[in-house]
Amino acid sequence: MFVDRVLSGMRPTGALHLGHYHGVLQNWVKLQHEFECFFFVADWHALTTHYDEPQIIEQNTWDMVIDWLAAGVDPSQTTLFIQSRVPQHAELHLLLSMITPLGWLERVPTYKDQQEKLTDKDLSTYGFLGYPLLQSADILIYRANRVPVGDDQVPHVEFTREIARRFNHVYGREPGFEAKAEAAVKKLGAKRAKLYRELRTKFLEQGDAAALEAARALLEKAQNLALGDRERLFGYLEGGGKMILTEPQALLTAASKMPGLDGQKMSKSYNNTISLRDAPDSIARKIRTMPTDPARVKRADPGTPEKCPVWQLHLVYADDQRKQWVQKGCRSAGIGCLECKQPVIDAVLAELKPMQERARRYVDDPTLVKSIIADGCEKAQKLAEETMRDVREVMGINYS
Repeated sequence: MFVDRVLSGMRPTGALHLGHYHGVLQNWVKLQHEFECFFFVADWHALTTHYDEPQIIEQNTWDMVIDWLAAGVDPSQTTLFIQSRVPQHAELHLLLSMITPLGWLERVPTYKDQQEKLTDKDLSTYGFLGYPLLQSADILIYRANRVPVGDDQVPHVEFTREIARRFNHVYGREPGFEAKAEAAVKKLGAKRAKLYRELRTKFLEQGDAAALEAARALLEKAQNLALGDRERLFGYLEGGGKMILTEPQALLTAASKMPGLDGQKMSKSYNNTISLRDAPDSIARKIRTMPTDPARVKRADPGTPEKCPVWQLHLVYADDQRKQWVQKGCRSAGIGCLECKQPVIDAVLAELKPMQERARRYVDDPTLVKSIIADGCEKAQKLAEETMRDVREVMGINYS
């Protein structure tokens, strides 16, 4: 149960762009070599804000998954699936809603932020209010202990930790828990049992966080314990009950440094993107027509790179020598704007070429993508059902 497992998802917004690649997909490709990873299409989440446009979701889903695969996400190393194909997400969301205080949902920072930004939508819906809890169910159903997020999403992971802690507190007090936990301690062996008790005492009496981490590490290495005993000892460690749901940690990721064609953040809403599968001539045209420093009206006018959106792209793609060439050439009018843009065009095309070659295989044979997703959904559903069996049991609804 306690493994290094990563869970992350994306709403199906359709074909992805370079901002998605530099902000999310590059990191996913790296993580798949380090952890057990589950990446999913958050199609139910898309409905929380676009419930009136359901017709776009299916095609957006397949386009997005193709881009994941093109970017190097490897289905032989990761589990790729669609949220709505694993109905246990909805079941856990419903059951968690029974113990979630309304105030917890209303204080999630993005709740009011999104309502203010999406003024063209009626977001006074139960689904929108509850979407942070659905996010929590997405994470907790797989007992994922790591969630890659940017700074703005950390409160969602903290909220999930609170939900898991509340659930474990309410439902983890099985009859005779302390006696069962003490019996499990003895199974660690004399030396490790003594260390476990010392570390537990340090944490409970002194709040020693280092002792808590050391005790957790000790339990993770104790391979001889049965799953139930291991769960009890994790809960007993913090003075609680049996740990049914795992508290996840935020795995902080660097913010995307990919600017859009106008210098703002790359975003479809700004119409300033380069899609991962844009044709090469389209990419070249988009970059050639980018705005530049307004001071360079004529070829002979000197400019200031920091005032030019093209310089922002050089910061992403150029080496030090190229950056010096841009700085010197722009300030002295030694190079023209089209000359300055060409290395960016070359770098973007070189980055996207292998992705577009990989994508072609899936575009030409959509059954490959659907087969990958079907396999991933099957694996995800088995794991989700294991969690739900435990949840139903402790909540008293596992009828036989």
